[in-house]
Amino acid sequence: MKIAITATGKEVTSAVDPRFGRAKFFIVVDTETNVSDAHDNAQNLNAAQGAGIQSAETVVRLGAEVVITGNVGPKAFRALNAAGIKVYLMKEGAVTEAIRTFKAGELMEVSAANVDGHWA
Repeated sequence: MKIAITATGKEVTSAVDPRFGRAKFFIVVDTETNVSDAHDNAQNLNAAQGAGIQSAETVVRLGAEVVITGNVGPKAFRALNAAGIKVYLMKEGAVTEAIRTFKAGELMEVSAANVDGHWA
């Protein structure tokens, strides 16, 4: 299974980015092989509007089935949900910790956005 984790940097030791739509990077991890690949999100980070929806489209293109992030707004959540992508929240910690806690079943899937749109 591929999971996309919002990250502040390119490495799995980077912190989980608290923003979904305007995350600096998405690190996609194959949970079966533990192979990871960082994807720059600068295009959406600097978008005037629609960053959440555009980032959701990016995650879909990357083939992720799960997203782990600090927060997700309503438009991004709807786009991810429509694509069948499950969303899990992790407020702080490194990407490696997000992977570990997800695999251990310690993260809870969310059923709605946890922040309003356009938060900083």
